[in-house]
Amino acid sequence: VQLVESGGGLVQPGGSQRLSCAASGFTFSSYTMTWYRQAPGEERELVASITGAGGSTNYADSVKGRFTISRDNAKNTVDLQMSSLKPEDTAVYYCTFWLGRRHWGQGTQVTVSS
Repeated sequence: VQLVESGGGLVQPGGSQRLSCAASGFTFSSYTMTWYRQAPGEERELVASITGAGGSTNYADSVKGRFTISRDNAKNTVDLQMSSLKPEDTAVYYCTFWLGRRHWGQGTQVTVSS
């Protein structure tokens, strides 16, 4: 099982960023995929999730209306489109799924700062 995130970086407040996660080693389309984030000194927070077929999504209240999760089961990828970014969105973002335990990628840093 492998989850590899990409797309992080430095972005100005109000800007946009798109994160991507490439998955391998499991039947991707069968699993709900979830993005978590962890800011310095904070606990990990669920950001957004999407069911296997992509028919249902869920968002944290803090990102609702600003972030969009999507997936491409043909490419085994799940993306997180982030817009209207705020400094409090600064965190390491992780792509995850549950199979016996929660599997995590290595994370990608997003820093929102002017």
